[in-house]
Amino acid sequence: MDVWQVIWNTIISEFSEITDLAQIIRIILRFLLAAILGGLLGYDREVKGKAAGLRTHMLVSFGAALFILVPQQSGASIADLTRVMQGLTAGVGFIGAGSIIMGSQQEDAKGVTTATGIWLTAAIGVAVGMGREATAILSTLFALGILSLIPKIERLFERRGRRF
Repeated sequence: MDVWQVIWNTIISEFSEITDLAQIIRIILRFLLAAILGGLLGYDREVKGKAAGLRTHMLVSFGAALFILVPQQSGASIADLTRVMQGLTAGVGFIGAGSIIMGSQQEDAKGVTTATGIWLTAAIGVAVGMGREATAILSTLFALGILSLIPKIERLFERRGRRF
């Protein structure tokens, strides 16, 4: 056997976890959907001038989907996947904590909505990675509704002299 045949066989065996076209399409669709849904939330934050914007949210959602998809492909059990999700949640918590800046008073906390948006974006990525695309899309729509409508409702109440 010549060297090139060994190299080629090694390359083929390294990419053998994807066995058919349907599996390749499924992986691409899940990664693409995770990135798009995260991007929708990130775009909303970026337009509002927040620190964590489009790229951050896309990467968080895509990364979360990847953290779920790889163990699934390896035959992980549901119990194993729940441990992956626990670790992912803790890791994303650190990212979110980095976006929160505390002032001298409790009312001065900045970035809490951004941190929770990152946390939710990871959950949406997990949903996509688990193959729960409809749940992920609905969650994204609800989140966009909250980010768009609640500030308007808050401003309405503030004009009337009430505060949440």
